[in-house]
Amino acid sequence: MLAPPRTVVHRAAGLWALERALQRRGFDRVAGADEAGRGACAGPLVVAAVVLPQGRRGEIDELNDSKLLTAAARDRIYEDVVRRAEAWSVVIIPPGDIDRRGLHVCNLAGMRRAFAGLSVRPDYVLTDGFRVDGLGVPGLAVWKGDQVAACVAAASVVAKVTRDRIMQDLHKAHPEYGFDEHKGYATPDHQAALSAHGPCAEHRFSYANVAAVGRPGQRRGNVGVAPGAPARVPAQVGDNVAMEGGPR
Repeated sequence: MLAPPRTVVHRAAGLWALERALQRRGFDRVAGADEAGRGACAGPLVVAAVVLPQGRRGEIDELNDSKLLTAAARDRIYEDVVRRAEAWSVVIIPPGDIDRRGLHVCNLAGMRRAFAGLSVRPDYVLTDGFRVDGLGVPGLAVWKGDQVAACVAAASVVAKVTRDRIMQDLHKAHPEYGFDEHKGYATPDHQAALSAHGPCAEHRFSYANVAAVGRPGQRRGNVGVAPGAPARVPAQVGDNVAMEGGPR
């Protein structure tokens, strides 16, 4: 039996080309996953998965890698994604889990949970950068997937907007760190605040810059995740928080 011909999708073909090629091969529902907060030293890791509908409804204006968009554009696109998506899911992993289990382990587990949380079963999955095994469906790791595949770009926007809103909420409890500005990343202002005030419960104590300023004998308390506006679910202490949605 002859193998089917290889499909070649060029990056210049556009953000929807890879999904369209997979759909022509019979993979109707293509899900993409991405995370936000991997490089931050405070706040949660947020992982999202999205299945966009086929056809024009899935072609969302301005959609791109969330890092290349303004905050206002991300908010607009977020609303379009959650309104139009065939399914979407978000997993919020608090700093304590990252400290206990490690960032990469949490990232992989978060992607598995985000895919599992979709209200429809995908036929194929695309991930940004590295492969996620154990999903029970075929998949592909795409280098800079949030700039190549529309569903991964949509997931990056959902994850980024969700996390930014969480950090804005955390700023109200810990205004001395400026979480509303740097969103927990290790900027010079954040590092100066860490040096002045020491870390709080929302910091990742396994990160060298946080551990370096931690007080001797300091014990970490329970970590509370305060979901921002998109979550609309109650905070849970010390646990991952998951939410999901579909077409409205």
